[in-house]
Amino acid sequence: MVHLGFYRHDDSFAHRLDPRVKILATILLSILILQAQEWEILLLSAFLSAVCLIARLKLAEIRFALRPLAWLAALLFGLHLFFTEGKTLLQMPYLPVRITEEGLFRGLLISWQFLSLALSGIVLTMTTAPSELVGGLENLLSPLRRIGVPVQDIAVMVSLALRFVPTLLEEFSRIKTAQLARGAELETGRLDRRMKSMAVLLAPLLFSAFRRADDLAEAMETRGYARGPRTSLHQLRFGGQEALALTALGFLLSLVLASKYYL
Repeated sequence: MVHLGFYRHDDSFAHRLDPRVKILATILLSILILQAQEWEILLLSAFLSAVCLIARLKLAEIRFALRPLAWLAALLFGLHLFFTEGKTLLQMPYLPVRITEEGLFRGLLISWQFLSLALSGIVLTMTTAPSELVGGLENLLSPLRRIGVPVQDIAVMVSLALRFVPTLLEEFSRIKTAQLARGAELETGRLDRRMKSMAVLLAPLLFSAFRRADDLAEAMETRGYARGPRTSLHQLRFGGQEALALTALGFLLSLVLASKYYL
């Protein structure tokens, strides 16, 4: 079972890439996605789909990883659909709420941007091992050491945060299954009862998160973890595959800029 933030071991072109290139590509794609309009988001979505095929990521895995974010995408769509001024498409009866043409377009665009942004992060975490991610972040942030920024500590914290996301999702699923077995109305019944039942899940989930964090801190102390400079087992190298990936990114950037200014 694949959750958001899990690393999927494979030997694809995307898995073999230098983590620095993948991190920079994710940052560039995120900026382009946030600035994209209709033609740009279609182009970026096609590029992300091609990357998923190259990385050998299955559609079911991507869909399962995006599932926890679907409700937030739906919320963004609804907010823009009902609260954006413009040309009226449908007036809700007995309610001061109307659906506008601009709201429909804006809602679709924002929710699409959000899911594309999440997909770019999912591809990064699924194709990059946590140790490689730490090494790549540390290397990219290394110039900040000159001004006293604890680069290695930041890289470790980011790696731990990414690792805890699938762990907490898995724990939430386990607690939810246990509550359903005890008769909790989490998926059926009235909305207010389901909301109250969902609130009951927060206490054991927070307790589990604090317990896991305490266990992790003890494990790191037992293994002699300390702040300061550390060596790396694997040295990062830039080769032909990385040059090919950067060339593809440059081509994508030129297409997006061309569509933005000339279409």
